[in-house]
Amino acid sequence: MKVPMLDLNAQYSPILDDIRAEIEKVFATHAYKLGPQVKEFEEDMKEFCKVKHAIGCASGTDALLLALLALNIYEGDEVITTPFTFFATAGTIHRVGAKPVFVDVKPDTFNIDPQKIEPAITSKTKAIIPVHLFGQPAEMDKIMDIARKYDLKVIEDNAQGIGAEFDDKFAGTIGDIGTLSFFPSKNLGAMGDGGMCLTNNDELAAKLFQLRVHGENPQYYHKWVGLNSRLDTIQAAVLLVKLRSLQSWSDARRQNAEYYYKHLNDIPQITLPVIHKKVASIFNQFTILAEQRDGLLKHLRTHDIGCAVYYPRALHLQECFAYLNYKEGDFPVSEELSKKVISIPVFSEITREQQDFVIQNIRKFYR
Repeated sequence: MKVPMLDLNAQYSPILDDIRAEIEKVFATHAYKLGPQVKEFEEDMKEFCKVKHAIGCASGTDALLLALLALNIYEGDEVITTPFTFFATAGTIHRVGAKPVFVDVKPDTFNIDPQKIEPAITSKTKAIIPVHLFGQPAEMDKIMDIARKYDLKVIEDNAQGIGAEFDDKFAGTIGDIGTLSFFPSKNLGAMGDGGMCLTNNDELAAKLFQLRVHGENPQYYHKWVGLNSRLDTIQAAVLLVKLRSLQSWSDARRQNAEYYYKHLNDIPQITLPVIHKKVASIFNQFTILAEQRDGLLKHLRTHDIGCAVYYPRALHLQECFAYLNYKEGDFPVSEELSKKVISIPVFSEITREQQDFVIQNIRKFYR
């Protein structure tokens, strides 16, 4: 049996005709950049996420960059975030000339530890970027309390959590700006790159719409230096169709996660992810902590079981951030997680037979 990490064929097969029909509309108009489907998709996302504004852009990385620019974060500023995340979170902070300031994560949820944020705040701190890792929102109530106390902006990196909720609010709609990624492997993925910013602030929305087209308004007149970061109309057409299935896909991921919780909870060498009591996760990944992680990784791959390590090296130890003068041991939880995390298949279309095969092989390895 083969169990892929993600089966896009199984995901697309039931909806491919609908996608082709929607793409045909793009071919009929040849409006390949910011065409009608982009506006329609933005409207649908506003309704789905219960947010006032949705601004499509070229990628999840660009969404973060646009958010930083919209909030006037520049050289000399500091932005607090987690070292246990995808590179783009800190990379975009660096790109605008600001300084990434890392604080460690919690060992159970893998998300930024709110208790460690306040001691990292200085007179140069302008924003906090919590990451809703693996589809579980960070503790936004505590983070927002800190932000209000110190008059800081909050950008929610929600690249992995479209549809997840914290305290009955959709992730990405709680801070000043939320950012989304539609990378093909995400729970709402395009057939290429795509991203989005969410906000309830009218002024920020207007600025984001302008920044994504080089900062121009009207044409050839530029108030700011923005980006060329428009969401392709073809990608919006794909996402329009896929958004209709997102809730059912999220429900299926939760059911698949529950199956793992039920059948892996008695293996002493692994620790299952802890979901915060206020959270409805969408399990973009099902990530466990495993003793002898690298051995388990090799064993699963040998048996044609898809698996991955997110992430094998914390950001504070990356060579490109050596100038920040962090060292090994500064963020022990993140460093420990990078040695033990392994993600196993949890995609919506996985069968119980496939999950049983994954479970059996994890048991086999530890026996």
